[in-house]
Amino acid sequence: GIELTSSSAYLAVIDGVGQEDLFFGYNKDDKATPEETSAYLTELLDAVKANGKAVLVTDYCSTPGKMDESYQKNQARGYISFAANRRELDQIPDYPENPNQENADSIGSLSQVKNFLYLLDPEPFSSKQTFIQAISSTNYDLLITDLFFKDGTAFTALELEQLRQKANGGKRLVICYMSIGEAEDYRYYWQSSWKNDPPEWLEKENPNWEGNYKVQYWHPEWQDLIKGYVQKILDAGFDGVYLDIIDGFEYFE
Repeated sequence: GIELTSSSAYLAVIDGVGQEDLFFGYNKDDKATPEETSAYLTELLDAVKANGKAVLVTDYCSTPGKMDESYQKNQARGYISFAANRRELDQIPDYPENPNQENADSIGSLSQVKNFLYLLDPEPFSSKQTFIQAISSTNYDLLITDLFFKDGTAFTALELEQLRQKANGGKRLVICYMSIGEAEDYRYYWQSSWKNDPPEWLEKENPNWEGNYKVQYWHPEWQDLIKGYVQKILDAGFDGVYLDIIDGFEYFE
């Protein structure tokens, strides 16, 4: 097995890791991930888990049988999982009817989470209150969502308190998504002048995600932007941050 002793500094500051496409969605949504890929990834994830950290898996599958298989495979390995029926992450799936391992516990830390909902794009929801009501009528232990609603307003401490309410009376954690390896042209920090006169740390657009640009993540200017973003998340009162594009180094290798 893989040992992560050299990563002790990294492990010391995280509560868990997220992995997409572990069993479904690696090459195509609703298709099984190649077994050799799953095997390679599970070896890494098991090493993280052996260090007492939570493993959150998002599989992309929409066929009920495949969603069931995803939950079973993840649960067998001790991972917390979500079968996302849409890559856009803009829906609360209507299958299964209830969250996997549904419970009425109040969740105080990631280690207590049994299931989660990854709902990043609120586009289909007509208003912030509609979005909040939809979430609070579910019993997921954890919500991963954006700092901002589609109207550009950040969630407030009061709204986060509403989002924490499970329908069965328990409380969930609410964690904020943030990309640290790409700049997004719909964020508050984006400057229109960057299209023609980009800062030196801004790289090419991601061909798979329109409006997302690779960044030299080690550059002080980018890091200052990210620190400001984290401060906004902390000020809003989220329970934590879910960092995306932490594999940005692969682009530069």
